[in-house]
Amino acid sequence: MISIRNKDEIQGLRTSGRIVAETFAVIENMIRPGVVLRDIDQVAEKYILGQDAETLYKGIRQRPHQNPFPGVITTSLNHQICHGIPDGRILQDGDIIGIDIGLRYKGWCGDACKTYIVGKVQPGIKKLVETAKQSLYKGIRAAQVGQPIGVIGAAIQEFAESKGFSVVREYGGHGIGRELWEEPFIPHIGPKSRGPKLRAGMVINIEPMINIGKPDTHLMPDEWTVETADKSFSAQFEHTIVITENGPDILSIIPT
Repeated sequence: MISIRNKDEIQGLRTSGRIVAETFAVIENMIRPGVVLRDIDQVAEKYILGQDAETLYKGIRQRPHQNPFPGVITTSLNHQICHGIPDGRILQDGDIIGIDIGLRYKGWCGDACKTYIVGKVQPGIKKLVETAKQSLYKGIRAAQVGQPIGVIGAAIQEFAESKGFSVVREYGGHGIGRELWEEPFIPHIGPKSRGPKLRAGMVINIEPMINIGKPDTHLMPDEWTVETADKSFSAQFEHTIVITENGPDILSIIPT
């Protein structure tokens, strides 16, 4: 069932999204060579708990008998697509790192992802990161009342492939509310006609994962981290948005 949110519910989701954005602002100065991923996770956890919010990733399982996720944030390095574990790895010059933050505040969830460049990277890697970010905004702009959900993925796919990159198929965006993952599923590829029509009050996450090489994925032995099958670099960006009659409104930002 796809939920349509009222004004008060949207405000709750907006507040949670703001805390997510603030958490990114707190950890961003740590994205540099020599920093341990686990240390970034600890700083994020301290800030989230300090806002009286609840961390969502730590301890969750997506499948029975799966090891619980050990971190508060996910940290996906280089050829890792998503769900990377914030462990003892150390950031190196030339890395890229995708960080995903999810939390719940007063019953409402917030969720977003950014990919950061560490030090200096090759031009092709920089182009990948820029394309992934632009792909997200292409998808957001396509999310208009009355359009099928498929227009979002079609806009992302068309743009990313026009730049010479591929779009991950198996993983996509989602609805969000009192739970992190709710209906509907948001594909990041076409066709435009796919899925139900977007309605005012729908709150969704769009999170394209863009690869330099092929779109194929591989689940690593830790049962969490998803990497590119061909070990090519991957970048991801994500926002929570609400569909309105005046166009999409981004919730996972710090209001100006």
